[in-house]
Amino acid sequence: MKAKAFKIADGVYWVGVLHWNSRTFHGYGIPGSTYNAYLVFGEEKTVLIDNVYTGLFDQFDARVKDAFKQEGKEFKIDVFVQNHSEMDHSTYLRETIDKYNPDAEIYASQNCINFLEAQYHNFSDLEITPVGTGDEIDIGGRTLKFISAPMLHWPDSMFTFLAEDGILFSNDAFGQHVCHSKRLDTDYNVDEILRQAQKYYANLVTLGSPMLRMKLQELIDADLVSQIKMIAPCHGQIWTNPAPILEKYSEWGSGVCNDKITVIYDTMHHSTEKLAFQIAEGIMSEGVEVRMYYMQEDGPDDVITDILDSKAIALGVPTMMNKPFPRIGNMMYWLDCVNFKGTGSEKNALVFSSKGWGGGAVAKLEKELEAAGFNVTDTLDVLFVPDEDVLEEAFEKGAALARSIKE
Repeated sequence: MKAKAFKIADGVYWVGVLHWNSRTFHGYGIPGSTYNAYLVFGEEKTVLIDNVYTGLFDQFDARVKDAFKQEGKEFKIDVFVQNHSEMDHSTYLRETIDKYNPDAEIYASQNCINFLEAQYHNFSDLEITPVGTGDEIDIGGRTLKFISAPMLHWPDSMFTFLAEDGILFSNDAFGQHVCHSKRLDTDYNVDEILRQAQKYYANLVTLGSPMLRMKLQELIDADLVSQIKMIAPCHGQIWTNPAPILEKYSEWGSGVCNDKITVIYDTMHHSTEKLAFQIAEGIMSEGVEVRMYYMQEDGPDDVITDILDSKAIALGVPTMMNKPFPRIGNMMYWLDCVNFKGTGSEKNALVFSSKGWGGGAVAKLEKELEAAGFNVTDTLDVLFVPDEDVLEEAFEKGAALARSIKE
């Protein structure tokens, strides 16, 4: 196979792979993805940072070789840096070490070293040097500084900072699941890239928000944020202007939200749907933005994306056998997994349902939402099909929810 490496700075190359046909990863829908790896040429040593996913070695191998060809240097990788052990970044690590240079230096966090062996069972014979914040290596005219970054998004994650060039190799942090033919943020609409980054953060990083806040403050205190000129993540576009994504991560990780409410519903005979639409009308009457999701058709990953920067949600499903309509179950598990309370925000919630006789859905949803970090401020439990009086009540409850986020 033939593939070209992309030069992102003098002596620094993207040698990752394009996974055009990937449509799901980490449990949510994606429009393809990239698995980014990087080659850094120092005066004395050449470093490969991170690796790629199953079935994509030939593309990766071709780009690595092309980078050496572009540099006009003899093929030899002296150092391997593994920022994170998850398989989409490490599948061919052992193979590349064996093939490129079995005597190379290898650096990773101690957790990463442990996780590599636990996943592949063929790393225990290698000498891998554990590193963390404060450790660095000189590769000849260039310095790689290591920064521990646990839970962004695994316990083994770390960043590698190319000090002289101001390039932060951030692995999963600041990434996006997209697959474009060009590599840089400036090649595409930045708002769309940020939207994909928001989906990525919401579904994968939210749980680590307390660690993110600590890490950003640590970088600020060490005067590293001001030195970052480029962020090269392991998925998606490379940030040649780091400011927008750093600002967004700071906001998302600190619970900064918009005057927005996400309405989530499912329905059997359209009664709960009628409530959802009236609640949305009430919210909009107060000048608050609404994002609406119908769980028969929409995925929880998109819902999570909008909840991240919403100040409240309205959640409704029919009652079935004295329980919530089962299709909402996946959504509820997702909410429990990410737990937005970790961002520092307490989002209000309105729970609503249409029932046939005994009810039960509202009480269960209320309990589960509270466990997932939401503040349930109101409920609406309706018998069968809502009449005009009930629809007016739904409207007023939507308006009240909207007012609650302005207080």
